[in-house]
Amino acid sequence: MEQSDITELDHHEELTRENHGEFEEEEKLRDLPKMKGLMSTGENLFLYEGFWIPEFLLKSVVSFQKHFVARDTDLILASSLKSGTTWLMALAFSIVNRTRFKTHTNNSPLLAANPHDIVTHLELKYMESESPNFEDMIPNFPRLFHTHFAYELLPPCIKSSSSACKIVYICRNPMDLFVSLWHFVPKFRSKNTTAPSPPHNLGECFDMFCRGIHDHGPYFDHVLGFWNASLESPHKVLFLRYEDLKEDCVFHVKRLAEFLGFPFSEEEEKRGVIMEIIELCSFGKMKNLNPNTCGTNFSGIPNSAFFRKGEVGDRNNHLTPSMIECMEKLVQEKFKESLFRFK
Repeated sequence: MEQSDITELDHHEELTRENHGEFEEEEKLRDLPKMKGLMSTGENLFLYEGFWIPEFLLKSVVSFQKHFVARDTDLILASSLKSGTTWLMALAFSIVNRTRFKTHTNNSPLLAANPHDIVTHLELKYMESESPNFEDMIPNFPRLFHTHFAYELLPPCIKSSSSACKIVYICRNPMDLFVSLWHFVPKFRSKNTTAPSPPHNLGECFDMFCRGIHDHGPYFDHVLGFWNASLESPHKVLFLRYEDLKEDCVFHVKRLAEFLGFPFSEEEEKRGVIMEIIELCSFGKMKNLNPNTCGTNFSGIPNSAFFRKGEVGDRNNHLTPSMIECMEKLVQEKFKESLFRFK
């Protein structure tokens, strides 16, 4: 047999092994525990490594874990759905890019596009390709990413103590988050006419949420993963609360900027740069910008779906006293061995 024939045969065997491996992987994914996605952006949820993942993101999480290569300068924004994701994206982008896009000159990309179209979503990139190309991102500049995946699902290259990349996580009171998610899911699902509308029965959806059966749930485990990581590695993981940002935005924006490696100088503070960024990224400003009042984002979701109320305490307008009591007991039980407390 000639050398060229041997090389071709080796290549064929390698492809066969790869295809067989992919087939086995798909079989394993199909065998995962499965639930109807009543509180999900997808039709079905699959229990993957302890968290409920929408069916359309299953292959994405596997590819992300296998192929993502972190850089020491990477900045990873993380959150559960409806916990302040859009606000965190806008703030982080404005902080990191404030010398490129000065807020007082009205040239920020946030004035022309939704934050979800500006900050790169890792899971959606890995939906498009098993090994996406991030080389088109600005060279010699920190890459800014976002993910809804739980801390436990992040690839080792991000979590490793040998990696200098940083993670910022934002959480929100679970009752306010639930109410926001309950309003959001139908808007997301409506873009897909093949998906049945989720039930609008608040009680049924509340029960599913409390059982942890929702996108990237259980929410309490999602929070605890990042909370514990922030205690173990405070130099690597910054933990924020939505309510704290609402209460004292200046303090926490300064804290965020310092953690990201882009602290504000005294001169910037005197010029009011911090307040300019806060105003640009405020709910009232963002909600009324043209790109956020019409059209859809890259995944077909109405841009307006990301801006409803942006309030603390909306749970009181939706949940019954018995629901609130039930959630409070559940939170107490879930976090009894932790120092963490929701606001």
